[in-house]
Amino acid sequence: MCGPPRDTTASNAIAADIGRERLTPFEFQPRTRLVFGAGSITRLGAIASELGFRRPLLVADHGLVEAGHVHLAVRQLASANIRAVPFHAFDVNPDTVMIETGCAAARPREVDAIIGLGGGSSMDCAKGINLLLTNGGRMEDYRGYGKAHEPLLPMIGIPTTAGTGSEAQSYAVIADATTHVKMACGDPKAAFRVAILDPDLTLSQPASVTATSGFDALAHAVETAVTTRRTALSDCFARESWRLLNAHYETVLDHPDDVDARAAMQLGAFHAGLAIEQSMLGAAHACANPLTARYQVTHGAALAIVLPHVVRWNGIEAAPIYSRLLGDTPNPDGDDAAHRLAARLRHLADRARLPSQLSTEGVRETDLPQLADDAAVEWTGSFNPRPFTAADALEIYRCAF
Repeated sequence: MCGPPRDTTASNAIAADIGRERLTPFEFQPRTRLVFGAGSITRLGAIASELGFRRPLLVADHGLVEAGHVHLAVRQLASANIRAVPFHAFDVNPDTVMIETGCAAARPREVDAIIGLGGGSSMDCAKGINLLLTNGGRMEDYRGYGKAHEPLLPMIGIPTTAGTGSEAQSYAVIADATTHVKMACGDPKAAFRVAILDPDLTLSQPASVTATSGFDALAHAVETAVTTRRTALSDCFARESWRLLNAHYETVLDHPDDVDARAAMQLGAFHAGLAIEQSMLGAAHACANPLTARYQVTHGAALAIVLPHVVRWNGIEAAPIYSRLLGDTPNPDGDDAAHRLAARLRHLADRARLPSQLSTEGVRETDLPQLADDAAVEWTGSFNPRPFTAADALEIYRCAF
């Protein structure tokens, strides 16, 4: 069944909770200083100098070299007498071998800090290298949260996309080089000291990256709004993220040189990253990750396929929260907010020319049970508002096929 049963008992309970503002206990310690605005990359040298950087490892993919962003960063650092050690030997979805390669490049150069420049891959790669450089062992040792026992090197994150929000998080998502399974490796010490958000840097994104990374950010806003770990604070971040992203995603698709729209997307992605820190994610990411691991479907494209179906499926539990996300007054007598939100997400994905079916991405129907088993053990699925099992994942995949 590709939509939620029309039983409003659970959603009525959530609506009642919203009405009386039952607040989940939480703790919040801002770890990352935010520097936001067009042209803010020119402050990199001064900020790095304030933090005591002298020989930072500059983690940036080859595309950032071609775009001129690496040269710009190196020039800003040099103006403050800081010599960067470049590292570019990694790709999208950084894996354990790439992290070890980065460590091998950094150790003999005696780096004293790390700068991640680029998309989520650069951010995650920077965090992964930092964990192994300072704490030793293998990447697998840090799966989960709070496994680092020694201090990490100070880091600056400079995103050139509006997507993962990794610059606002203490998690690195690193793939096992053998199995391609993604591991979430988090630690409070892995947060960036400073995040520099300069929307001018996002103008160089290819249209396909704007589309997929932007949809990833949208998915973060939607999922963090409804998880079982959501808090009053994550709710603020998730709703503001959705407001910014929903209002400007189509603009950056149609007018890629609109710096104001780029800025809104970049800030929306950052807010979604903050929401993830408090709230985590849900079944859509649990279903998307195996598609990337087994079929190399781009993460944002995988989310475009499964998220609308997950939203509809979650409606029995989360419709009132979806209604609030959409700016409606919650209707406890059977709200169709889940269907309306799913339709909006599909519209945005279609505008971005992102796929709508698994069958067009090389997935065979006979593969669905194995994908469902993989999805059921993904960590994010445990935070979904509706209990999520392999049978549920199979239902979602069949709806998306």
